[in-house]
Amino acid sequence: MNKKNSKIQKMVKIGILGAIGYVLMILNFPFPGFPAFLQIDFSDVPALIAAIVMGPLAGIMVELLKNILDFMMTGSDTGIPVGHFANFIGGVAFILPVYYLYKMTGNKKGMILGLIGGTIILAGFMSVMNYYVLLPLYSKLLGWNMSGPEIRTYITAAIIPFNLIKGSLIAVVFLLLFDKLHGWFSKETIIKSA
Repeated sequence: MNKKNSKIQKMVKIGILGAIGYVLMILNFPFPGFPAFLQIDFSDVPALIAAIVMGPLAGIMVELLKNILDFMMTGSDTGIPVGHFANFIGGVAFILPVYYLYKMTGNKKGMILGLIGGTIILAGFMSVMNYYVLLPLYSKLLGWNMSGPEIRTYITAAIIPFNLIKGSLIAVVFLLLFDKLHGWFSKETIIKSA
C-alpha cells in the first residue's frame, strides 16, 4: 500500500471513529446525585481506540471531531462551545496517559495502569480547569454568582467524584473491548508501524 492510500485510510478511520464518538455523545445520561449538565457518555472509547491503533494525534483528532459534530448538531446553552471544550480537553487528558502507559508495556497490565492513570489525571486536570476556567466562564455566561469558596466546594463535591466515576466506567467498557480486540489492536499497530 502506498503512502497516499495509507494516509487516506487513516483519515477515513479517524472520521468513522469520530462519528461513532459523536453518536456515543448523544447517548449520554445523568449520573444520580450529580448536576444535570454532568453527563456520562462513552465517546472517549473510539478516541482511545484511535490513539492505541494509530497514535495519540489520531485520538486527539477523534476527540476534536466528535465535539465539532456535536456542537454543530446540538449547539450549546451558552451559545459558545464551553461544554464541548471541556469534553475535548477532558478526553485528551484521559486518552494520552492511557496511550503512553500502554505503549511502555504493550500488555494488559500496562493498559490497566494507563486507564487508572488516565482516570486520575482526568479528575485532577478537570478540577483545575473547572476552578480557573470553566466554572468562572459558565458563571459569567449563564449569570451564576459563584464565589471562590463555592466553586471549591462544587469541585470537591461534584467535579472530582464525577470524573473519577466517568473515567472508571469508560475504563471498564474499554477493558471489556480490549480483551475482545487485543489481537486486532496488535495487528493494526503492526501494520501502522510497518
